[in-house]
Amino acid sequence: MSSSVAGPDCCGGFGNVDFRQADLCVMTRLLGYVDPSDPCFVAAILTITFNPLFWNVVARWEQRTRKLSKVFRSPYLACYSLGAAILLLNVLRSHCFTQAMLSQPKMESLDNPTAYRVGLALLGIGSTFVLSSFFALGFTGTFLGDYFGILMEARVTTFPFNILDNPMYWGSTANYLGWAIMHASPTGLLLTVVVALIYMVAIQYEEPFTAQIYQQKASSSRKRS
Repeated sequence: MSSSVAGPDCCGGFGNVDFRQADLCVMTRLLGYVDPSDPCFVAAILTITFNPLFWNVVARWEQRTRKLSKVFRSPYLACYSLGAAILLLNVLRSHCFTQAMLSQPKMESLDNPTAYRVGLALLGIGSTFVLSSFFALGFTGTFLGDYFGILMEARVTTFPFNILDNPMYWGSTANYLGWAIMHASPTGLLLTVVVALIYMVAIQYEEPFTAQIYQQKASSSRKRS
């Protein structure tokens, strides 16, 4: 496959770009490198999809029933246990992501030092967002403590939450994007798109539910006062 960059006429010229067609061109080119039947690719898709589904289902079940808190006899121990499970699942997801990249071809146009440095920079930015989010929220704030009744006193507005919403999710996405570029992997790029889409769906479910929990807290506080 050629590593040359196509000219502006390939999608109709820069003066009259159909961005939907341009996106289709990019996705078609990526899919040309990917074997979706490869077991490593399938495993990566499954872990990317399963992880947010798992923690949302378990957290909502806990918020309704308090079953985990009863089993562990403490909401904190229950939250720590769920957090540990999420961390292990994320390690598995990253392993499957990497194996999927290594099992499929590289893209020649990304296999160069400049692209590698771009990927490394994205990995650094993503890690900064993830780690700073963790330090700002703490363990229970990061790992769904509000579903266990462990509520923060106020909304966190320090860095990186003063830069963008959901910085841990977007930092994680940047990590995967950087990792894919460093490996010159079209499979990694495609899987990063899946990661971003799954996070976008998760946000649509999580944010209203979390807002409801804190509204209930505020309402209870007003009644007590």
